[in-house]
Amino acid sequence: MYQVSRDSNLKIPKKIEINYKNINSNDEIIAIKKAICIAKDKKYINNLSSNLKITDKELDLVSKIPCNSNDLVVITTMKKLGAYVITITEKSPKKFRRVFVNRMQNYCLETLEYLLEANFIRIDSIDKKLQREELQKEAIIKLKLLGYISMVAQSSGCILGRQYKQISIQLTKVINLIIAWKKSDDDRWKLKK
Repeated sequence: MYQVSRDSNLKIPKKIEINYKNINSNDEIIAIKKAICIAKDKKYINNLSSNLKITDKELDLVSKIPCNSNDLVVITTMKKLGAYVITITEKSPKKFRRVFVNRMQNYCLETLEYLLEANFIRIDSIDKKLQREELQKEAIIKLKLLGYISMVAQSSGCILGRQYKQISIQLTKVINLIIAWKKSDDDRWKLKK
């Protein structure tokens, strides 16, 4: 039998802090409320999802970035995606910084670089049109790689599920804008001929 004296190095906290942060997603909260209603034999109200407000502080911060009227919409949207990725990956655990964080940030910056280069190429010859299309294609490839790395980062715990969902939404938006840009270039090229 061991005795513990008062002079020992046991450090017992005087006050235990309980953290009541909400770690559940909207879908999980709705499922929990639905299960509680069923258990209590009450009618489930279907508009619970509109009452729940789990805000993404990083997205709110990034959405306040002003739009430059001189930039294309696709470039502005890509800048916001890049700012969002950089903001959320700053808080990622240290063990993921070399693997996921650097890659995600670099893919964003490289995509923005390709889009800016493509924007500065005038389509006055077939060679320049092909060069612009190649840069747009490279941008789409980098975005697809960003989507894959984001998925793996989310499954590894580097980013949260809601953050991955937001990256996916913004990725889709940027890819669709690039495709529309390419189609617009093709239409203008056909009119020149």
